[in-house]
Amino acid sequence: MDPLIAVIATGGTIASQQNADGSSTPSLDGGALLARLGDLPRVRLKPVDLFARDSSTLRLADMQAVSDAVGAELAGGAAGVVVLHGTDAMEETALLVSLQHPGAPVVFTGAQFTDDHPQADGPANMTAAIRAVLEGGAGVRLAFGGRLLPAWGLVKFATDSADAFRLAADAVAPEVGLTAPVDGIRVDVVAIHPGADAVHLDASLAAGAQGIVLAALGSGNATPAVAKAVARAHAAGVPVVVSSRVPLGRLAASYGGGGGGHDLVRAGAVLSAVLRPGQARVLLAALIAAGQVGQAGALFG
Repeated sequence: MDPLIAVIATGGTIASQQNADGSSTPSLDGGALLARLGDLPRVRLKPVDLFARDSSTLRLADMQAVSDAVGAELAGGAAGVVVLHGTDAMEETALLVSLQHPGAPVVFTGAQFTDDHPQADGPANMTAAIRAVLEGGAGVRLAFGGRLLPAWGLVKFATDSADAFRLAADAVAPEVGLTAPVDGIRVDVVAIHPGADAVHLDASLAAGAQGIVLAALGSGNATPAVAKAVARAHAAGVPVVVSSRVPLGRLAASYGGGGGGHDLVRAGAVLSAVLRPGQARVLLAALIAAGQVGQAGALFG
């Protein structure tokens, strides 16, 4: 019997068409998207309509729903799963699925251009994702723009190109299964700018954040005021992870001066050497949910 691949549709640009007012919103279900495909190897495709959302609106609970759906399809006999997802949060959901289903035959894909755009890239990306599942390979991956990339370290680096994703840095993903659901976990991302004070970090603490990720400068640098706030968060038992607004390259906590990466780590923060803010937020939430924040140093390094 031909292998069965479940295709989970969640909305995004791949499912979107332009409305009369010029805006684009997800409007196509999984069956309609699969009807766009051309010739494929012998395979059975099962559309699964989970929701139809712009991925910019997804909460951690929604990402958890995607991960749960992946697990259900694999447990139900699917040989693999393709997830159709919006690109704004693709790297986050892909990492969560990778953490909760390590080694699973899952491939994410989507599109940069809507279904009715002259340069629609959804059908080609779907075909590539299905072929990637059929050809085998362990772990959660992304098929997009002619590339096949692992989930760990993914970053969307272009808004207007069909070839939109890269790896932040070459890295070997840790073999870890963090299966506790992340529903209800609050991890905030705080953007750092030159001369930043601690108002936003302190506001996140006051709002009840259980963890904080800094979208820092350069190789993971901030200011003395932010370093002092990191120390306050650490004293309060709230973990802080330092990532960077720079999309590519490995981070190193080498700068001092009162607010550099070296000082942030000394104040109690954990440096995310590879994962950028979106993925760092997901990993931190998964560690908090699993009660394994103590492993953060090893996993983020």
